Amino acid sequence: MTCSTTVSPYMQRDTFHPLREITTDRDDSGVVHITMPFTPGHTGYAVSRHQDVRDVLSDNTRFRITQTEYADLTDDEAAELRAGQLLEADPPEHTRLRRLLTPEFTMRRMRRLEPRIVEIVETALDDLERGGSPADLVETFALPMPSLVICELLGVPYADRDEFQARSRRMVDGSLSIEQQTDVFREDHTYMRRLVESAQNDPGEDILGMLVREHGAELSTAELTGIASLLLVAGHETTANMLALGTLALLRHPEQLAIMRDEPGNVGAAVEELLRWLSVVPTPMVRTTTTEVQIAGHTIAAGEQILAALPAANRDAASSTNPTSSTCVAEPPVTSRSVTVCTTA
Repeated sequence: MTCSTTVSPYMQRDTFHPLREITTDRDDSGVVHITMPFTPGHTGYAVSRHQDVRDVLSDNTRFRITQTEYADLTDDEAAELRAGQLLEADPPEHTRLRRLLTPEFTMRRMRRLEPRIVEIVETALDDLERGGSPADLVETFALPMPSLVICELLGVPYADRDEFQARSRRMVDGSLSIEQQTDVFREDHTYMRRLVESAQNDPGEDILGMLVREHGAELSTAELTGIASLLLVAGHETTANMLALGTLALLRHPEQLAIMRDEPGNVGAAVEELLRWLSVVPTPMVRTTTTEVQIAGHTIAAGEQILAALPAANRDAASSTNPTSSTCVAEPPVTSRSVTVCTTA
């Protein structure tokens, strides 16, 4: 019998905010011993201060990426699922994959795609308006709009959207057991491999087709499958969460919304601020120490897992140069009008 796991507090939020116990740990010791999410029976350390998290994630010599664990797979099968996954690779492999992908995301290529993306967004907004009030922003806009865009970018048949939406949500579901996680990753790999093989036979004008045409000799089918899978999940689930939570945050802070509405030039900076403030990626970044390290005055041995708590780190008042009150997390201004959403962490 397969049982679900308890969702780690490091993968939960109180609407916008990391849980109080997480920010308390950050402001107290900065490093705590925890049971690791996704790996039942494994323990490690959670790091939640801004500078410490930056140090862990930027140092691939002392902190190596901790690869996903799978249930009942051979080494070759696990390697097949990890191939092409940038989040599973350290340099130099990560560097090689990123070098091949970067040209697909230049400003010139993105501008070529912009007219179709604008059309998709405007159509979705028109549909939302025609539906009248009240409207379910998540179901009628936040979820379907990124689906349409990612289908366009990757050449995914739009008829498959419901299937990949459901699968992408399961892939970031922290309550699944390791056996259930393995099953959903297998399903995703099988689907994406079919998509890659179709692109290899007849490459289109989408990102996957461009990768096949321009880098087909440098990337194996398994690597192309991993890249496509990462882009599909990253481009759908996180975008949908960002749209919904970002809208809710602005509705609850109408003074901020008014600045964006009255001064459209602030939108870009406000999006960057919301990316930091919301930290919508639900999967913690996990590294493994290669040597004994010191973090926030704590000695951690080699071979230990380190969880980088991004939401807590992004709300660390110690990282701000512009605190606004003693009861409010210091939120650095993103425009000259100080467009911030300031709240208690």
